[in-house]
Amino acid sequence: MGITRMVAKRSTCMRRQVGALIVKDKRILATGYNGAPSGLKHCEEVGCIREDSNIPSGERHELCRGLHAEQNAIIQAARHGISIKDSILYCTNSPCVICAKMIINAGIKEVIYEEGYNDPLAMSLLEEAGIKVERFRE
Repeated sequence: MGITRMVAKRSTCMRRQVGALIVKDKRILATGYNGAPSGLKHCEEVGCIREDSNIPSGERHELCRGLHAEQNAIIQAARHGISIKDSILYCTNSPCVICAKMIINAGIKEVIYEEGYNDPLAMSLLEEAGIKVERFRE
């Protein structure tokens, strides 16, 4: 989880720094952190749409310039042709419902997270899909 926290430090999100790792057979396959898509200005430069609009955490995910750490890790693996089927996703925060659906379709078999994120539907979908979800405790 220490590496996941380190990856989170690269985040350009003004509200929450999140990091993710995808691991298989004790090897890191991909990393991701939350921030704007490649080549676009970061929220640090142009401001936060969510803050400016007073959007509470966990609502209206589509109103954000950034991608979530889990999304970026999955995209990086796909971009480089790396299969993440049957892998484990480590994340500093539990996934939102959008990330949960991507995790399910990517074939990730387990999610280990450090901090909770209030999204009961995400946890329900992961459970229904048979994905093991565990909170990391040192």
